[in-house]
Amino acid sequence: MSTAETTVPRTQVLPPDAGASEAVYSKVGWRIIPLLLIAYMIAYLDRINIGYAQLQMKQTLPFGDAVYGIGAGIFFLGYFLFEVPSNLLLERIGARKTLLRIMVLWGLTAAAMMFVSTPTQFYVARFLLGVFEAGFFPGVILYFTYWYPSVRRGQVIAIFMSATTIISVIAGPLCGATLKYFDGVNGWAGWQWLFLVQGLPAALLGVIIYLCLQDKPADANWLTPGEKNLLRHNLEHDEKDIVGEAEASLGQMFRDPKVYLLSLVYFLLLGATYTMVFWLPTLIQSWGVKDMLLIGIYAAIPNAVGVIGMILVGRSSDKLHERRWHFAACVAIAAIGLGITTLMQGHLVGSILALSFAVIGIAAATPIFFTLITEYLSVAAAAGGIALISSLGNLGPAVSPSITGWITLLTGSNTYSMYLVMAMYLLAGVILLATVRAAGASGQRAA
Repeated sequence: MSTAETTVPRTQVLPPDAGASEAVYSKVGWRIIPLLLIAYMIAYLDRINIGYAQLQMKQTLPFGDAVYGIGAGIFFLGYFLFEVPSNLLLERIGARKTLLRIMVLWGLTAAAMMFVSTPTQFYVARFLLGVFEAGFFPGVILYFTYWYPSVRRGQVIAIFMSATTIISVIAGPLCGATLKYFDGVNGWAGWQWLFLVQGLPAALLGVIIYLCLQDKPADANWLTPGEKNLLRHNLEHDEKDIVGEAEASLGQMFRDPKVYLLSLVYFLLLGATYTMVFWLPTLIQSWGVKDMLLIGIYAAIPNAVGVIGMILVGRSSDKLHERRWHFAACVAIAAIGLGITTLMQGHLVGSILALSFAVIGIAAATPIFFTLITEYLSVAAAAGGIALISSLGNLGPAVSPSITGWITLLTGSNTYSMYLVMAMYLLAGVILLATVRAAGASGQRAA
């Protein structure tokens, strides 16, 4: 189809009505979000299943809590080193090729984790997993900016990121059942089967995404010329909810101190969140639950609550055109919920209820944060800026599990580790409120 057939002159592009916009964005959403949602579910599963696998690995391999803590964190060092280059490459060669490379390599590496037998092999495999997966998350966030204006990104990013909470609901029972019922099958331990069956699907899904998605709306043969122009109009007339960089270049973005303060916010947020993710199975075990399957089931309950919470919070943020105080409320809920969990002192029902409340804030905070980031960064700086903030922030999980593991070992209790996590959430909220200002109301926003 020729260019003349797919677009109309800009002077003929009129502001779209609300009904037309809803129909087009519904069409776009059903086309691109389900595949990316499933891909992120698998990515997150391959990242966090180590929390369940280590319950058996420490029984069959010479791995103590210190080895596990280092291995859990070293993933993020590889992620840090390659995230910015991956996103800059995506902007040059497109999302389809980038996601194909990422998903095939990480899937094969995740499956190969079943063969580790020494701490060194464990560290290398986790590092390579971070290297190969680097760029997936910031790449998808950048990809959404090609399709959705700011006013729609809060809910879209929340739906995409609900993958982490949805898979956490599934991961507990799935990992617990695999460890329990596959242990010894074909002479392999349950943790080996865990890595195999949860790693290979990523490689297959990478091929499917390459075949089914398009890099930008202009490349989508399933959109009419009028629909493409509607998407273009909304992006060109985008109005943001915060004061951003305006037209800053990539080089100016690297010199912007607020970018590094936002990176610190994400460092604290992600460090606290992954500490909870990695140690949740051990925490539940400390409440007196010993059966692997039951640990998985109990871990699923707070995450199920979090799925609902994060989507509702994202929708509220879009509707009210507000990001800063939504984020602050989320981290406050997380800290309060964890504080109550600590006060429960292992009472199973009370601890799970308090943890469920905390997970609402934990799950909702990250999509709100990245919605804010896409509004703060200029178009020219988006690819590098999203990846830079994400990569620097991912250093948080590289160190926090080791620190909290050391605190727990030193004190003989996870209480003080929980206090540290609570402080990290609250500090993240304070820094963000001090760093970013809200935009004033300025007329009608893009549809």
